[in-house]
Amino acid sequence: MDGLDDTFPSAAKKPFLLPRSFTYHNTFQRRTRDSSRPFWKNLAEDDPKLPVANTRVVVYTTSLRGIRRTHADCCAVRAILRGFRVAIDERDVSMDAAYRRELQALLGGKGRPVSLPQVFVRGRHIGGADEVRQLHEVGELGKLLEGVPGQDPAFVCGGCGGVRFVPCGSCNGSRKVFVEEESRMRRCEECNENGLVRCPNCCSSSC
Repeated sequence: MDGLDDTFPSAAKKPFLLPRSFTYHNTFQRRTRDSSRPFWKNLAEDDPKLPVANTRVVVYTTSLRGIRRTHADCCAVRAILRGFRVAIDERDVSMDAAYRRELQALLGGKGRPVSLPQVFVRGRHIGGADEVRQLHEVGELGKLLEGVPGQDPAFVCGGCGGVRFVPCGSCNGSRKVFVEEESRMRRCEECNENGLVRCPNCCSSSC
């Protein structure tokens, strides 16, 4: 391509930087102890990292549709897991920045780009969409999900409609509350950056 440098003179000098909100769609390389074996053979050797009850399935995902493949992967993983009729603790990083920070800490530290979705079963990191598909195709996913609490895949929470978040009751989603003692408005401390709180009906025992 002799004309490439003439057409794009700055392409080799200045790399294109994605906006910060897009960094979660970069690829996270999963480390295995023995790359000569299928990755699921090494899952039993991984140390549990998730600081929650280790009988659940936790999926970090996003509801944003800006990156089509990422959204499609999140939907595909959700459909595969629901096909096994297991309860899923779905953590939407686009709805709450705390989930983003939590995932970063689990996968190697603050600021490290990771792909979505990311799946944890019994506190162990299984991987993303490709790993879940492979496990499903070879029949290993069902084994990993044995003993996980079940749930009807058609279940929809009556409190949040399945979104897992509701507007904050203290500020009605405005993120501001009036403090009489100070006679001024202050940032509401009960909700997240979107003026939302986790649904008390479906998140009280799993978040």
